[in-house]
Amino acid sequence: MSLLMTLLVTQLVLGAIDEIGHHEIAERLPQKRAARVELALHSAREVAYALLFAALAWRAWHGAWVAAIVALLAIEVAITLADFLVEDRTRRLPPTERVLHTVLAVNFGAILAVFVPTLFAWARLPSTIVQADYGAASWLLAIAGAVLLGYGARNALAARRHFGPPTWHRHGLRPGRRAEPRHVLVTGATGFIGTKLVYRLVERGDRVTVLARNAAKAEDLFGPHVEIVADLATLPARLGIDAIVNLAGESIAGGLWTARRRALLLESRLGVTRALLALVARLDRKPTTWINASAIGYYGARYGDEPLNEKSAAGSGFQTDLCMRWEDAAARGADHGVRVAALRIGVVLGRDGGALPALARPVRLFAGAVMGTGRQWFSWIHVDDLLELVLFVLDERTLAGPVNATAPEPVRYAELMTALAATLHRPLWPIRIPARLVELALGELAELFVAGQRVIPARPLALGFRFRHATIAAAASDLLARDLHGHAPQSVSGSP
Repeated sequence: MSLLMTLLVTQLVLGAIDEIGHHEIAERLPQKRAARVELALHSAREVAYALLFAALAWRAWHGAWVAAIVALLAIEVAITLADFLVEDRTRRLPPTERVLHTVLAVNFGAILAVFVPTLFAWARLPSTIVQADYGAASWLLAIAGAVLLGYGARNALAARRHFGPPTWHRHGLRPGRRAEPRHVLVTGATGFIGTKLVYRLVERGDRVTVLARNAAKAEDLFGPHVEIVADLATLPARLGIDAIVNLAGESIAGGLWTARRRALLLESRLGVTRALLALVARLDRKPTTWINASAIGYYGARYGDEPLNEKSAAGSGFQTDLCMRWEDAAARGADHGVRVAALRIGVVLGRDGGALPALARPVRLFAGAVMGTGRQWFSWIHVDDLLELVLFVLDERTLAGPVNATAPEPVRYAELMTALAATLHRPLWPIRIPARLVELALGELAELFVAGQRVIPARPLALGFRFRHATIAAAASDLLARDLHGHAPQSVSGSP
């Protein structure tokens, strides 16, 4: 049995490389609706292997019980053959995956060649299940069986979700009608804000094209109601685009600001912006409007009470540099006669994304506390107001330059946490997490939590834009209070 155990462990390791390297990292199969049949087959095979490994780890199966082992082996063969057929029909396998599948098939053949004589020997014995111990291999197979069972359940749930109606259908996305529809190109369309913006544009009757690295995810979110492109260079020069909304960029709060992370944050913004500039340069008819996302990080970390409007000077530090370089790159669109507006977006609060879930979670768990002094300013905006402001800037044909996308009433951090606690009916403990401790843990990223800016949306207010959620109490009530009664309206998320 030692050779059999070695072959089984080899199959386990090779299968793990295939699952993690190809299915998870390279192909992202659980996110692809087109891979639902393949996911279902993978789930069934993982459960079959989980049962096989668990069965053989500590037991020997004699007599009629051999039929159970033979059945699991036969099921694995049938599933693998079906998987080969489905894979060839639904996706293009890279050479490394084809080679690995071949090695797995050969190794499984070796398992059968070694195991069949043992099965015949077991079959001639009285029917019973006897204890066996193969040392470390037994433990490894038992652990692998539990992990595979979890993977199988995960893939089954993903397949089930994809077999159901797509996200756009579940949320009832329907194109509206507009007297003068505009053609809007949206980047970052599958993110938290981008998804909701595309829905607003489609529902008001605009034509929308989205740039999406993950076309399958975009198709699930938007269906036939948008045009999906993976590369801006494929768009023809004769295409008529009226406006661009550029939201593409890695989340600034998604990890520590290491040198590598800073480079990723910068390139994820500038790379797409350069591609948009190249597109604008070759279009026969130029867009009239370009709205480019930026952030209130433009003003840098501020520890005082100075109100900041669109004419305020830039700050210093990584946040400022990131925003300035992004705004400067987008501003080059003006060289082609395009009106460019830079939305300096505050902390976005939404029910299913943005900063609110992370802020509210400790409060929900009766662990609400205040970071830093609590007097640092928190400039925020309700996601619905942000979407309406984007549409407002799109339709305001002369507005260009910086636009502060924040609520008109910024609050101090302690006031924010008090409002969340009051809305959720939870206590807010009189505890301060020292700013120095946050800085030691997060480095410069701590600026997002212990520093702040008192940003005022002077230009939107001057132009008559009306905020539906002007106070933090109103926003918290809209986003959290209805959750307590279980009847918050269904929302659209960029992570279905």
